[in-house]
Amino acid sequence: MNKLALPIVIIFAIIFIFSTSTLPNRADVNSPSNLHVSPTYIEHTEKDIGIENIVSAVLADYRGYDTLGETFVIFTAGVAVLAVMTRRRTS
Repeated sequence: MNKLALPIVIIFAIIFIFSTSTLPNRADVNSPSNLHVSPTYIEHTEKDIGIENIVSAVLADYRGYDTLGETFVIFTAGVAVLAVMTRRRTS
């Protein structure tokens, strides 16, 4: 088991390092999200949705299903933790 674990960890480390090295730099004003997505949200939020708060509009409307999915995952994780923690031991 231990002979297999080290190569798997090394493979995942290589994948992690490679994938993070291809990400844009932090606070890069020329990253795709800053050039394309953010201006669209800023320009169209109030006329599309009618909400002045851009963050609320993005979470509630543009990314509503994503937010719902994240809430479901957190709820499911909480229920799983409660199920594991309250499990009775049989003697």
